[in-house]
Amino acid sequence: MHWSDVVAQRLAERGKKHIVSTGITPSGEFHIGHLREILTGDMISKAAKKAGLDVEFVFIVDSADPLRKVYSFLDDSYSAYIGHQLKQIPPPNEFGMPDLERFSNGVSYADHFLEPFKEALTQIDVHPRFIDNFDSYANGKFAETARQACNNADRIREIIERVSGRQLADDWFPWNPIDSNGSIDGIRVNGWEDPLVHWTDSEGRQGTSDVTKGEGKLPWRVDWPAKWAWIGVTMEPFGKDHGAAGGSFDTGKEIVELFGVKAPLDLTYEWISLRGKGAMSSSSGNTIGPLEALSLVPPEILRYLVASTKPNKAIEFDTGMGLVNLADEFERATARDFSLEMEKEGLSRRQIVAIEDAKTAVELSCISEKEEASLVTFRHLALLAQTKSKDEDVWESLGLSKSVSQVMTDRLQRMRTWIQSKHFPDELRITILEHPDSDAIGLLDDQNMKVLPDLIASLRACEWTVKEIQSAISSAASKNEIAPRSVYRALYLCIMGRERGPRLPTILVELDRDSILSLLDACIQAKKES
Repeated sequence: MHWSDVVAQRLAERGKKHIVSTGITPSGEFHIGHLREILTGDMISKAAKKAGLDVEFVFIVDSADPLRKVYSFLDDSYSAYIGHQLKQIPPPNEFGMPDLERFSNGVSYADHFLEPFKEALTQIDVHPRFIDNFDSYANGKFAETARQACNNADRIREIIERVSGRQLADDWFPWNPIDSNGSIDGIRVNGWEDPLVHWTDSEGRQGTSDVTKGEGKLPWRVDWPAKWAWIGVTMEPFGKDHGAAGGSFDTGKEIVELFGVKAPLDLTYEWISLRGKGAMSSSSGNTIGPLEALSLVPPEILRYLVASTKPNKAIEFDTGMGLVNLADEFERATARDFSLEMEKEGLSRRQIVAIEDAKTAVELSCISEKEEASLVTFRHLALLAQTKSKDEDVWESLGLSKSVSQVMTDRLQRMRTWIQSKHFPDELRITILEHPDSDAIGLLDDQNMKVLPDLIASLRACEWTVKEIQSAISSAASKNEIAPRSVYRALYLCIMGRERGPRLPTILVELDRDSILSLLDACIQAKKES
């Protein structure tokens, strides 16, 4: 079974009704590494529904978390907000400075980073119920679990120290109060009288915090199981940092029993890294945002990246040729007839599992109709987008001039954006010269010059199709008793100004024949004059 179906089967063993949860702290720009968590949750939810379970998918925004430090993308003035909850501080403007005007209009730091992520989720066909953690504290959702945690402070301390193997501070308490300045840092808890926490802040001021009114928050290792309890979470995927031995899941699954519920089923996933740059991090700025990724590639391919990879396998995201290869793999998968493959005799169990996995990965990836997604390959669209500046010429080449869907329009727009970006691979980049390039002309050797007249004659006489262009090139090579690679070298130098490049016949067929022949004639003349 596909990994999502395995989880769905485990859920079915625990009952009919389930809540699958994911969540992130909006401390900086969301990146496609975050998409692995939410897509994993989305795919598990879909698999569970397919299995007949009653499933709700939720996404928790940890906006009650504090600003930990002044990140690289923030102005130093944000130092005044360290320790303040993300929902309670202003968003950064384009220069990384606090935007007080937007804050006065109701846009917080957390909102600033969450809204683009929500937009990306809509594009990628993920529709969870969002739960804002700050609002949940303020609305009393944590009231009971917070009281239980404070009443069991010693038991929780014992669990964390025993399971994690680390010693907590003598004044540790399972509640972080908010001081009079709005910070939850540097506060010492002096006492507990249900439901009030007594505290002294770093400046010596004293106060009380009512845990039932959200005047503070639970520390992460307690906050997480508290959310499982009041939300009713029965399954949650999370990164390998939380799943490490002695990590927050190990402590959480014991702490949650103090709240009278069982720990959810877990699934630990590996991280997504950027090729050559390591694991993505919002705080370090080593990211590609979901919207940036979706401006380059159809959402189906990003979904396929996660659906086709087992969660315990790391993913290296490559926005160059790796993206092309991923698209090729997706297109091959969508073109397969899985039913026909399953009817073959003598299939081993391993082969059956591979077919089932591939079939489910495609089902979990596709947003538009399968046929529509395969009208043109990723590589061919990259070629057309570079050789035809007008969209209508692209559609005419594909035979779609009468009816073009929004899906295809979006795909072409994304392709044009990718081509113009720094991520587009040089291997696919096409630059067609309008005039001979002097440096390239200087590289034409005797064999190149000898074959060019015959090549021009063959190209002028052939039908302007990929097959006939290939034959014309082979014919010119044969007539001159040289290797075809010498003919291709001459063509690349004359047409693109370099010695090699993408597959030429498929490029030439999309270009005007007369213009190409005129350029080749001009190159012969330029070589003679040089």
